[in-house]
Amino acid sequence: MTDFYPRHQATLERALEAISTRRYWSPYPESPRSYPEEMPTQGDAAFEARRGRSFEFDGHPGQGTTAGDESSPYGLALAITYPQVTPAELLDAAATALPGWSAASPQQRAGICLEILHRLSRRSFEMAHAVMQTTGQAFLMAFQAGGPHALDRGLEAVAYGYRELTRLPGPMRWEKPQGKRDPLLVDKHWRIRPRGVAVAIGVSTFPTWNGYPGIFASLVTGNPVIVKPHPATVLPLALFVETARAVLTDAGHEPNVVTLAVDTAAEPIAKELVMDRRVGIVDYTGGPEFGTWLEDNVRHALVFTEKAGVNSVVVDSTDDLKGLYRNLSVSMSLFSGQMCTTPQNVFVPAGGIETGDGHLSFDDFATGLAAAIEGLLSDDGRAGDLLGAIKAEGTLRRLDRSGDGGTTLLEPRTVTNPTFPDAVIRTPRLVRVDAADQAVYMREMFGPVGYVVATEGTAESLELAGTAARDHGAITWLVYTTDDEVRARAEDAAVDAGVAVAFNLTGGLFVNQTAAFSDFHVTGANPAGNASLTDPAFVAGRFRVVGVRTPA
Repeated sequence: MTDFYPRHQATLERALEAISTRRYWSPYPESPRSYPEEMPTQGDAAFEARRGRSFEFDGHPGQGTTAGDESSPYGLALAITYPQVTPAELLDAAATALPGWSAASPQQRAGICLEILHRLSRRSFEMAHAVMQTTGQAFLMAFQAGGPHALDRGLEAVAYGYRELTRLPGPMRWEKPQGKRDPLLVDKHWRIRPRGVAVAIGVSTFPTWNGYPGIFASLVTGNPVIVKPHPATVLPLALFVETARAVLTDAGHEPNVVTLAVDTAAEPIAKELVMDRRVGIVDYTGGPEFGTWLEDNVRHALVFTEKAGVNSVVVDSTDDLKGLYRNLSVSMSLFSGQMCTTPQNVFVPAGGIETGDGHLSFDDFATGLAAAIEGLLSDDGRAGDLLGAIKAEGTLRRLDRSGDGGTTLLEPRTVTNPTFPDAVIRTPRLVRVDAADQAVYMREMFGPVGYVVATEGTAESLELAGTAARDHGAITWLVYTTDDEVRARAEDAAVDAGVAVAFNLTGGLFVNQTAAFSDFHVTGANPAGNASLTDPAFVAGRFRVVGVRTPA
């Protein structure tokens, strides 16, 4: 039985400092070159060894049958099967593991969580291949978002949870003066009661980056977790479950503190799982339809959702037009627009904008943006590295019909990946519409689709961006302006709409990117999601404090 807390105490203390100062920090290198030279080969071999085999866990419930719905958008055969477990078996196992896990101290649980993160960091190359081949991300994005950046988010959640758990003092004697009489003396201590079994419902596009915050927030606060991946993207979270169960076993805990719930699109089990009264927490990332169902129907548990929405760009003026085009073209192209932070609607005054080189008409701005995207993706090799691949048929259908109702400025084209010739890759479609064409652009078009919207002016642009956020949700805004008054109005509008806003990005920072320990991903203030990782309720609501008093 190993106590992992002393081994990782310094890392936890640095994380606690980082969430307080909000400065940059990460213990997990994001460059593949920063790792030992043997790790890429080992990671590739470990991934290859998974293909065509059954993924098994020692002591996991339901080992007898298997399920698997995964396929690779790069055309690689996966053929991996997983234990198929009934909701009842999973809930029974988690409920049995709960008392022992909740009895562990905050230090013990934090140490175990940090050891899980540490071991996952040693598997970053295996995880990168798993994320790449199940989601369609290009390798570098899969390495960073699936590995170190996701680990940062998990560690951030551990730090928030540990901070909340340790706010209370240890056992103490309470003394109340009674005038001439002897004082009242009471010995007090407090115990943490976890909320209950947590169910983490994964997303198909960023399974670990979106999944780790809720998973680790639940674990550190004493709740066992049933991990329910998206049926099309199981392997990355299966690797997490395998790692977590090994660490729990080494620490002397019941490994069923973490279990894997695999289903298929034809026979989903998420609703049956979450409606059991033993479930106290549900974390969900994905489409708005099921997220809204969870919010409306799961009344006995805490429900945290992230559902994306319609992200906006407001262009008022700029002194660096080339930088604007360069930055915005990358933001709209990354991972084929399959990010919850990708800009969709670009609002521009119909009368044009002022630039460092003089006045620019609306039409010239729109054609310039189309040319920037086309130039960025003109080389198939570079395009493949930026776009990744498209997995969902629904995304391709949206792309095909996205030109209806507007004027197409840039037609999508098929990109060939020389390494994976069967990969499904499309460049973005860019469409010109008028502000009145809300039926066309005032909806989420998840995928490589962008609209350039002609408005009466910046005031209407901000009004329309706010409407999109309030009605459909939004996670990011990007505003370009050289006018301080416009900037102030845009900031107020973003706060009112509950959207994180960035101004005048022209360099290497993109609006899609969210920095762990610093940025607040999802505000919980519009339909894009009902909570933020940095909302105290995201962590503190996962446990309750029970007081124990004894007269001294």
